[in-house]
Amino acid sequence: MKMAAVTCIAPVNIAVIKYWGKKDEKLIIPLNDSLSGTLSMDQMHAKTTVMASPNFKKNCIWLNGKEESFENARLLACLKEIQRRAEQNEANKELLQWNVHVCSENNFPTAAGLASSAAGYACFVYALAKLYNVRGDVSQIARQGSGSACRSLEGGFVRWHAGSAPDGSDSLATQVVPETHWPEMRVLILVVNDSKKKVSSTSGMQRAVETSDLLKHRVVHCVPERIAAIEKAIRNKDFPTFAEITMKDSNQFHAVALDTYPPAVYMNDVSHAIVDLIHCLNEVKGSPKVAYTFDAGPNACLYLLEPAVAETLALVNHFLPGPNSQENAIQGIPVVPVNAQDTIGALQKMGLQQQAGGLLKYIISTSLGEGAKQLSECAEHLLSPTGLPKRLL
Repeated sequence: MKMAAVTCIAPVNIAVIKYWGKKDEKLIIPLNDSLSGTLSMDQMHAKTTVMASPNFKKNCIWLNGKEESFENARLLACLKEIQRRAEQNEANKELLQWNVHVCSENNFPTAAGLASSAAGYACFVYALAKLYNVRGDVSQIARQGSGSACRSLEGGFVRWHAGSAPDGSDSLATQVVPETHWPEMRVLILVVNDSKKKVSSTSGMQRAVETSDLLKHRVVHCVPERIAAIEKAIRNKDFPTFAEITMKDSNQFHAVALDTYPPAVYMNDVSHAIVDLIHCLNEVKGSPKVAYTFDAGPNACLYLLEPAVAETLALVNHFLPGPNSQENAIQGIPVVPVNAQDTIGALQKMGLQQQAGGLLKYIISTSLGEGAKQLSECAEHLLSPTGLPKRLL
């Protein structure tokens, strides 16, 4: 069968300066700049195959094994903009007349506050760009699928510029530093709840823009200073400053969610127990050794340097044990256990108490990584040569 196919993978990114609220809903232009760390694709990624063929009767898409409607405004906006740019290349003339089949899968929970839509749309746009050989920045296009998706196209630490142009042409993502800049940086994701959240990010943002006075203050007075300060901290590998700004911005983001009317509640009691643990730990150590941040969900993302990983994991396993007071299941980069009894004792003296077992589902141990990339092997395709998902055949 005559066809063209491309398969790509794209990473999750976790913001340390949060994006919350749009000044243009259709173009997804944010109220403020944001900054994130791109996580390694060895542990978490979206994988997408895009196939075009003259035999396809219509555009089709399958997400995590389920066929979905292609008549999604954001999906179509990304496809049409990539195809518009592709028209500039005469070699695409025939290809652009063909319909496309898309198959995308995440290897982590969807819609649970783990940035699944960001990875998915980044992968979709990047794969389309490769299919049509579209060059140049495509973060503006990925942004129109899911705002944070633009940050998943690059590795390391990435800044999404809100921009000032009404058409969104200068609202794009740029790399601050590559993943190799701060190789000691590690990430622990404590998965509290992998079910679908009650208030979607889109709905929460819209309500916040309409009703939160704190959001207005944040955009004008807080974010510009924090962005400049955290960029400097990252370039200088100044972890204490990086950690303090990260935690303060996470706290303020969730304060905005609560200042929304009606409030959007993303953190739960387990989330707050993690916050208490990290603050007590940092106090015992005399300076910040671990930084928490929470996206629109209850799961904690802990940024920390490699020497602090083993002890932090031991403390999490003690104060937030797995089922039957055993260690939590851990995925990703292996961590060699250490004895943390001295620190546990110090934390207990501060009043920190052990929680019930089984409050965490599992822990992902990972690091910073590279941005979206194309896979060269045909065996990696999620679609068969006939254009149907392999795992549904």
